[in-house]
Amino acid sequence: MFKTKRLLGYSIVLFAVTIALTWFGYMVTTNYADTFISGYFNSPPVAEGIWGWIKHSGWVTGKWFLLVISRIFAFYLSFLFSYSLTTPGYVLLSTATEKVQLGKHFDPDDGFSLRGALIDLVEGIKIGLYGVLVAFVALLVNFIPVIGQVVVFLLYTYYSALMFIDYPASRRRWTLSRKIGWISANRVVSFRLGFVPAVLSMVPFLNIFLLALLFPILTIHATLNFTSIQPHNDGTQ
Repeated sequence: MFKTKRLLGYSIVLFAVTIALTWFGYMVTTNYADTFISGYFNSPPVAEGIWGWIKHSGWVTGKWFLLVISRIFAFYLSFLFSYSLTTPGYVLLSTATEKVQLGKHFDPDDGFSLRGALIDLVEGIKIGLYGVLVAFVALLVNFIPVIGQVVVFLLYTYYSALMFIDYPASRRRWTLSRKIGWISANRVVSFRLGFVPAVLSMVPFLNIFLLALLFPILTIHATLNFTSIQPHNDGTQ
């Protein structure tokens, strides 16, 4: 019971920190984006005549398109910023989950240390930067009708799975390439792990709150799945 309460305590603290950092990053990013966009769209063309109407319609469409894209991009940047900074905390939550699941069979590491926290932070930043690359590729692919949207969803789904298995994998000091290799070798499990967060990230306005709320739960769920598979693979990877 005490261990379960400890998991709950970790989850509440991480929820509060995650949503605070994500909201802060989102506000800063959107304010900067709005300033940039308003500099190019501060004087709409006069809608006079057919050509004037076409130019005005293009101006309105372009402005709204940039606003929507900036919000989506701002969300992912702010969430990746929050993700990177909270990685050591989620590694602690993941480790505590493994202790509850494995009991006396848990293989303890050296425990919490400043060096270990810094390593976790660096790994989180790596995943965050990789996420920026994924977001950029998704932005380009999204222009392909139908197929592009499917590919984008798959990219975000498997990247979400990578974020969650990063926590138990980081405790084992895996490299980023090995984590990606695990995702590739366990595609079905990875799809299940990343499906819910990928869907939640697409919910307008509520995505920050929902992801921050469920992130600890999804971390625990991913850790349980990872540790149920990984002991059988330790000797082969």
